[in-house]
Amino acid sequence: MNRPAPQAVQVAVPVPLPGLFDYLAPESGRLPAPGSRVLVPFGRRRLVGLVMGQGAPTTDGALKRIERVLDDQLVGRDLLELIEWCARYYGFVPGEAVNLLLPGALRRTRPFRVPPPRFLALTAAGSEADLKRAPRQAEIRQWLESGVLSRSDLLARGASTTALTRMLDAGLIESIPTPPPSPARPGPELNEEQRRAVASILRQRHGFSALLLAGVTGSGKTEVYLHVARRLLDRGRQVIILIPEIGLTPQLVRRIEARLGRPAFTYHSGLSEGERLATWQAARQGHADVIVGTRSAVFLPLLRPGLIVVDEEHDGSFKQQDGARYHGRDVAVLRARRLGIPIVLGSATPSLESLNNTEAGRYRLLELTRRAGQARQPHWRVIDQRGQSGYLAPQLQTTIARHLDSGGQVLLYRNRRGYAPVLMCNACGWQADCQRCSAHMTWHRQDERLQCHHCGSSARRPLRCPECGDPQLAELGVGTERLEELLSERFAPVPVHRVDRDSMSGKEDFEKLLETVRGGKPCILVGTQMLAKGHHLPGVTLAAVLDVDQALFSADFRAPERLGQAVCQVAGRAGRGQQAGEFLLLTRHPEHPLLAELVKGRYLPYARTLLEERRAAALPPATSLALLCAQAHQPEPARRFLAECARKLTTPGIEISGPMPAIMSRRGGYWRFQLWLQAERRANLAHLLSASVPALYDLPLARKVRWHVDMDPAEL
Repeated sequence: MNRPAPQAVQVAVPVPLPGLFDYLAPESGRLPAPGSRVLVPFGRRRLVGLVMGQGAPTTDGALKRIERVLDDQLVGRDLLELIEWCARYYGFVPGEAVNLLLPGALRRTRPFRVPPPRFLALTAAGSEADLKRAPRQAEIRQWLESGVLSRSDLLARGASTTALTRMLDAGLIESIPTPPPSPARPGPELNEEQRRAVASILRQRHGFSALLLAGVTGSGKTEVYLHVARRLLDRGRQVIILIPEIGLTPQLVRRIEARLGRPAFTYHSGLSEGERLATWQAARQGHADVIVGTRSAVFLPLLRPGLIVVDEEHDGSFKQQDGARYHGRDVAVLRARRLGIPIVLGSATPSLESLNNTEAGRYRLLELTRRAGQARQPHWRVIDQRGQSGYLAPQLQTTIARHLDSGGQVLLYRNRRGYAPVLMCNACGWQADCQRCSAHMTWHRQDERLQCHHCGSSARRPLRCPECGDPQLAELGVGTERLEELLSERFAPVPVHRVDRDSMSGKEDFEKLLETVRGGKPCILVGTQMLAKGHHLPGVTLAAVLDVDQALFSADFRAPERLGQAVCQVAGRAGRGQQAGEFLLLTRHPEHPLLAELVKGRYLPYARTLLEERRAAALPPATSLALLCAQAHQPEPARRFLAECARKLTTPGIEISGPMPAIMSRRGGYWRFQLWLQAERRANLAHLLSASVPALYDLPLARKVRWHVDMDPAEL
């Protein structure tokens, strides 16, 4: 008599190993359903895993039991199917599902602290309680008599966490999921283009549709989002707005809450574990009507999904660069399709991938061609730097002075931190290079350190040249720190604000600076790409990009696209208020054909030119590309591993190039190599990787090198 095969569950465990792991039911005997959070033994550890499926064991041998079911069916089927597709397409291990679908507090084996309530209201008992001996509690009661308040608002008014906890325990106040909607503040009247865009999106509200909202900077794309969101919120639906950077969150949240009359829940890496858990739970239970988050928010559970918005969809920050290398924008489109809801991708400088999708009929293009209100597009001007010495061109200085004298503000973009990008010996040509990367070390004068911006290594500045002993070491090039110094000397006493990761290290530094600048007094802003991302600074009348030449001759085929996006985004910061704006582009190659197209001030024709070049060269998005990357402390193991992979992956219809060194061949002490895998049809490449990558783990060198798959890479 044959015994029936034991039933098991397949569990995703957060370890860097391919495949799911089989476990028997816990002692209770009941198999947990897919989506359940479970505690399992794994080697000598106990880990929190996620049940992905049920059935007969997929491997032979004795199986361990699940120790405990922590939550039954915590994650819905829709998210499990989404993450399974992502794991196959992007080539990451199934264990990453735990990290993507569960916030940190739910991934811990030890009990986690329940997040404090976000909104508080007075109870009947609290209204009648005698609080003569508790003046702090009486004060809190007085504040809450006007209605529901957030915990953060009460703390800002002077309430103590101790007093709030005591009142909660005594039943004098209570936690509520979300306050009732408050009166929404009316916004500016929409122009004809905006009204057409809103109507086009709302017509798709009953099913899936991907719409690319391509609007010039200052055209009012956010107003379009808000009008659509309000209509869907009134119908009881939830809205997710994905943004590329944490720095954009505070200003957007304030605007959303004022205009929609509802609290906006946030979800990003800058929050505490308790705050992220609170948003995750509110989204799952349907209490969060509006959620603003970075790329990881695309995996939040939703009870009443209605709309997904991806703002600044072109931004490279939507692509995860380690672990599960997914693209938040593309996963958002797939999720909207599976949920049967519309998705809006917004940008003044759309990615070539999205433009290609509009031309293929997969996305619908909605254009906003003029700025909202009375603001006009800035006047563009090219400054030829050939033959000029110094780091501030005379024409640039004259133009800055003119704008400051007329009460305007100036924004200068230079995407290099530090004082000088290169420290060099005048006598023998020695340069201060990083010992762990194929890169120069940047001189930071304020910290008196040489620093590598790729691996973080730092060193003291040598007193003499290490090669020849000469004491004269030249500081070549200009970074934001040096520009700050030069501008402060030339335009004193006008304040100069530097905006980069060195100067804006505090959590609220950037937001405080933006508030100061919005005061309108003349000043100069000098900084990196932090300045170019969607900030509304109505006082800025002059914007300038100080160096575009490196991108014109880069080995990365995406460099011209990024150049066009950065230039147009920076130009868009000028002239958003009442005064006319001006934009300067400084270059030593004014005759370059790409610049000739770009300086017309219209991004879409420039992007379509690049798209035709990509098609002619058979580069993405005309073809599908994946990188198989390997790195090791010595170059040969990484190269040999990829050569073995190339032999395993050779398939008709797939073009394999390499192994070849990465553009930065050495980084952080590791030599880096790549295989390029290209196919005309994306499905063919995705199928090859899904079927073949698990076998690569068994290659002899697989455990001697670091390696990963990068599908649709954003960086080379």
